[in-house]
Amino acid sequence: MTSSTDLTGRSALVTGGSRGIGLAVATELAARGSAVVITGRKADALAESADAIRAAVPGAAVAVVAGNTGDPAHRADAVAAAVAHGGIDILVNNTGINPVFGDLMQADLDGFRKLLDTNVVAALGYIQEAHKAGMAASGGAVVNIASVAGLRSTGVIAAYGASKAALIRLTEELAWQLGPSIRVNAIAPGIVKTRFAAALVAGGEDAAAAPYPMKRLGTPEDIAQAVAFLVGDGAAWITGETLRVDGGLLATGGM
Repeated sequence: MTSSTDLTGRSALVTGGSRGIGLAVATELAARGSAVVITGRKADALAESADAIRAAVPGAAVAVVAGNTGDPAHRADAVAAAVAHGGIDILVNNTGINPVFGDLMQADLDGFRKLLDTNVVAALGYIQEAHKAGMAASGGAVVNIASVAGLRSTGVIAAYGASKAALIRLTEELAWQLGPSIRVNAIAPGIVKTRFAAALVAGGEDAAAAPYPMKRLGTPEDIAQAVAFLVGDGAAWITGETLRVDGGLLATGGM
């Protein structure tokens, strides 16, 4: 393992780490030597995920903090746990929800507010907490998990796409404000095979993958590898970037 991929001695906080992309990211960071703290709403699910990380990476240093990402007290507790676990060198904002589908003229505005609060406001809240808890002094790397829906209109998950567009714009602004000591980047996945994306694959995986040049959907591990690159030393001069990890979907000009 080269120095650009080695994260030994670092400590990471991964939100929404109990399953899917978050779990894969936490496992990959642990495999590269980082201590990891994962968050999620359900303590039992987090405990199972921590055991899964330890099974995949013997000797991994893993801690869990259960709670609601929209709760400022939970965010503070999660960051404090990372600091106690070795510091706050890496923050991966992965938590996201999508309670609003379809026509925006029919969208429930309370649902839209909740979506923005979870997908955008909470991400900024975590960054603020990490900043004041040590990242401002020692530096670090932040990765926000966005979506290709934040880069191009879908007509299906429009509200979700709007929230991810805001997250992408937030990433760019924070990269400017927090440099040079803190790098802030985003990843925009296409459809990844997770429970979260199940509604987008209702017509079958082959049909969903047909528009992709790579002719397959993404896996959580695809996203985890990209995150690990962006938080590592090999990406030391990359900030304010949104990396598309979409199997070439946006290169086709379609969605």
